[in-house]
Amino acid sequence: RCFYDQKILQKTFGQWKECWTVCRERKLSLRAESHYSRHLLSSLIFKAWRAYVCQQKEKRNKYYVAESHAKKQKLLRTWQCWLVYVDVQRTKHGMQSMALAFRERSCLRISWAVWRRQRYQKYTRHKMNILALQHWAQSLQFRAWLQWRELYLYSQNEKQKETRAVTHHQQWELKRCLGAWLGYLNLHRVKKCQNELAQELHRSWVLRQCFSNWRLSWECRRRIHAHQRDLEKKAARIALWRVFAHWKHYVVLCVEETQQCELAEEHYRHHLLVRALLCVRWKGL
Repeated sequence: RCFYDQKILQKTFGQWKECWTVCRERKLSLRAESHYSRHLLSSLIFKAWRAYVCQQKEKRNKYYVAESHAKKQKLLRTWQCWLVYVDVQRTKHGMQSMALAFRERSCLRISWAVWRRQRYQKYTRHKMNILALQHWAQSLQFRAWLQWRELYLYSQNEKQKETRAVTHHQQWELKRCLGAWLGYLNLHRVKKCQNELAQELHRSWVLRQCFSNWRLSWECRRRIHAHQRDLEKKAARIALWRVFAHWKHYVVLCVEETQQCELAEEHYRHHLLVRALLCVRWKGL
């Protein structure tokens, strides 16, 4: 009976040991499956997160490249428009300067032609000492010349009458001719002085007009050059500000990227540490 009880106890202990071994193997297999499933899921999640981060980074890079390209295109269009505007302004200023030069040459040519004509009239007509006709009062000078010619013809007629009637009215005609001649000389001297004064005034007016035109053109050119220098300074400041803004944005992106890399490395180290602790714990069990 003792031997029977011992054998039954041995069989019972063997079956219990078998059951305990099977249960332990089942627990270990379940733990291994759960660990494998967790590791696989965590690796898949990490891969998906890394792919998502890379995709977002590529999208941001593409967006920044597109934005910089658009800014460069806008700057290029603005620069081209400004170059066209500068060329048009230069062409206008050149045409204006050519027009002013042509106007000055035409005024000088007209004045030179009038002076030559008056000189020719002076040498061809010895008794006519009119030097120059006023450019702005030609009609008045022509009327004065007609009056002088009528007076001269009248004096010639009077002289002819004197020769015809010298036998009858010699003394009286002589006094009258002398008075008329003196009046004519005085009038001629006055007209000569007036003509010289008018010529001098005309010359001074022409010089004053030329000087005022030159001064206006010089002031206009000086203002245009000053405006161009201001535009160049403003363009340089804007370009420098844009370069500084791009550099600042690039620095911010680099800092964010380094922070993300540090976070990813920290997360990966933490994950490895957890795995190591779990492995050590399972080995202890």
